[in-house]
Amino acid sequence: MTRAPRRFGRARRLSLLRRCSEIAFDTTYADGWAARLTHRLHLDGRLEISDTTLTLPRWRGGLPLRAVFASDFHAGPLTHPRLLDDACHAIEAVRPELVLLGGDFVSYHGRHVDGLARRIAHIEAPLGKFAVLGNHDLLADDEYLVERLEDAGVQVLVNRSVRLPPPHDGLVLCGVDDPVEGEMDAATTFRDTAPEDARLLLMHAPEGLLDMGDETFDLALCGHTHGGQVALPNGWPIRMPGPRINRRYSRGHHLLRDGAQLIVSRGIGCSQLPIRLFASPEIHVLTLKPGVERRAIA
Repeated sequence: MTRAPRRFGRARRLSLLRRCSEIAFDTTYADGWAARLTHRLHLDGRLEISDTTLTLPRWRGGLPLRAVFASDFHAGPLTHPRLLDDACHAIEAVRPELVLLGGDFVSYHGRHVDGLARRIAHIEAPLGKFAVLGNHDLLADDEYLVERLEDAGVQVLVNRSVRLPPPHDGLVLCGVDDPVEGEMDAATTFRDTAPEDARLLLMHAPEGLLDMGDETFDLALCGHTHGGQVALPNGWPIRMPGPRINRRYSRGHHLLRDGAQLIVSRGIGCSQLPIRLFASPEIHVLTLKPGVERRAIA
């Protein structure tokens, strides 16, 4: 029997004020009345599919693969269930080989993961489903979230790496703990990788780039920013909490100075307010190609 979730988790900045605000939001928006209203008024955006082909030069001898990256579901009173349905159905329709999930599965309480986990369980991915946790997940009962996600076939990576099976074994998935509320440890995460490996970094927030130390990666996938959630018509976020790097990398595909690539998703659900303006929810369909593909044997 699945245990009931605790009220709070292991977030390292869980002050009394934050505890009170989490309870207040969960109580004020109970039953999802605000999300139903904004969804009826089409103020929570409509799901978009971003299709991108990326070459990873250091990935040698593999075969192209199709992955889906989705983040920031924020299951809870501020995200309409129809949006979660749309996102999971869209992921299924792509028939991905690999599913990558960028954290913030819930807002305000761990119990909200239950319905989302059932949706994710129906998604099939031959190479697996992998996730990291976000700051809202650590504010809630993160242990409960991990249990429910694992029941849905999702491996949750907390400062550890997983090598994909052949013929994709030159690609290593590296998942770090949330850089906002967790204990991100890049050195431990990359410890079991080899110099010749291509590293695909799964990280909740772009600000984690500030804590990478000497570690390098080929492609990082982040969420957290929501693209501002409420932005100007040109996409520039009106408000973006956290360090300036979150605003700099608030959405889209970026080439970094060291040749690495970064994709930041606007995510699926809503936080603080059930409204999205000029920052529609999105999932990313990624075709990942090695620098040198494996040749077929005649």
